Amino acid sequence: MAQPMDLDPKPPEETATKAGYDLPWLEKYRPQYINEIVGNTEAVARLQVIAEEGNMPNVILAGPPGTGKTTSILCLAHQLLGPNYKEAVLELNASDDRGIDVVRNKIKMFAQKKVTLPPGRHKIVILDEADSMTSGAQQALRRTMEIYSNSTRFALACNQSSKIIEPIQSRCAIVRYARIPDEDILSRMRLVAEKEGVTYNEAGMEAIIFTADGDMRQALNNMQATHSGFGFISQENVFKVCDQPHPKLVMGIIAKCKAGDLDAAYAGMKELQDMGYSPMDIITTVFRVVRNADIPEFLKLEYLKEIGFCHMRVSEGVNSRLQLSGLLAKLCSKTLIAAR
Repeated sequence: MAQPMDLDPKPPEETATKAGYDLPWLEKYRPQYINEIVGNTEAVARLQVIAEEGNMPNVILAGPPGTGKTTSILCLAHQLLGPNYKEAVLELNASDDRGIDVVRNKIKMFAQKKVTLPPGRHKIVILDEADSMTSGAQQALRRTMEIYSNSTRFALACNQSSKIIEPIQSRCAIVRYARIPDEDILSRMRLVAEKEGVTYNEAGMEAIIFTADGDMRQALNNMQATHSGFGFISQENVFKVCDQPHPKLVMGIIAKCKAGDLDAAYAGMKELQDMGYSPMDIITTVFRVVRNADIPEFLKLEYLKEIGFCHMRVSEGVNSRLQLSGLLAKLCSKTLIAAR
């Protein structure tokens, strides 16, 4: 049956407001200026100097996901170019457009394009996930950077700068980003919670910070998902939404290892695997829990060393239950050695 026509259309302001609320909070509260970016104060200060002086070099922003690399480049481009942003910026995600044809066609054509800009300003090519580009594409990009250096600057964001070829690295200023400190994530989440009318308790906020592990994008997404799903951010609700092994269960396993009780520790680990969690989920949570646990320093270092070796093997694909069982045995043996 046909729907009746809306004879009383909403005013544009109301429609825009509703559309704003439909946006993911990640986009809604994305910083617009460099000085609004949270965390990585030294890296942000370097970009702020570039924005003020206007002399932008080719840059590589390297660091873990969700730490503000892409946002920093966008803010820098907006502050440098202002109203010319749309015609003077080419934004590509190199994880999709990563072949040599993209460099030869899209990037080269953009670099050749004539754009009228204020003195001292350049067109900007933003390449997100640049470490996904093929070696051939990177070689072609190196040549393009050389030829059009008078008119075009390149900003590359990547997780690992080692995957960018040396000739490109030597032509760029490398800015390194680290994971965002917990207190900075908490302050931004409280600001968003106040503006969105979110109800929460402190344990819920701590749970979101634990699941995010220094990733602001993950923190805001988890917060929005918990709020829209349950209406209240508590520890229990957060772990239902994020579906990670509960830290209390993992802490119980570590406590059994500290007591040297391998059978009980194995039973706890088997219970987690029977719930459907993968070895990678479990080992990641074990690392976070041990890192923050109240364990004697020497024992904590020994535990983290063994967890690191196990994590490496699991990430390489050796992810059977035997690996985690071996880890528990080694943790128990470290406890017994430390007790002597």
